[in-house]
Amino acid sequence: MSCEVIQTDQAPAAIGPYSQGIKAGGWLFVSGQIALKPGSVELVSEDFADQARQALNNMQNILKAAGYGLSDVAAVDVFVTDMGQFSVFNTIYEEYFSNHKPARAVVEVRGLPKGAKVEVKCTAFRSF
Repeated sequence: MSCEVIQTDQAPAAIGPYSQGIKAGGWLFVSGQIALKPGSVELVSEDFADQARQALNNMQNILKAAGYGLSDVAAVDVFVTDMGQFSVFNTIYEEYFSNHKPARAVVEVRGLPKGAKVEVKCTAFRSF
């Protein structure tokens, strides 16, 4: 099985030595997404809710570029710098995953790249 690099200008370019996503067979691994505006190295805003939406939009755009959708997501990992924002994140997350509920972990971390407040990554599967 070979790996295919997934790249789209609808999500921010990698800010390090990694790919936005890697497709291996029916699996898609989406790298952690923070709230960078596509085509920029700037955060969308300092507001947690704005950052959560942008990070999820970036993740969704990488899924789309690979031919996947949110309903193909098997697991989501979320990193936040303030667990006090957990309920805010859950409300926004439900806008994206209202019917389909992937496995998920939310972990508080000391810091994220670019001073972001939230980062999301996912693993998706689709039989082609």
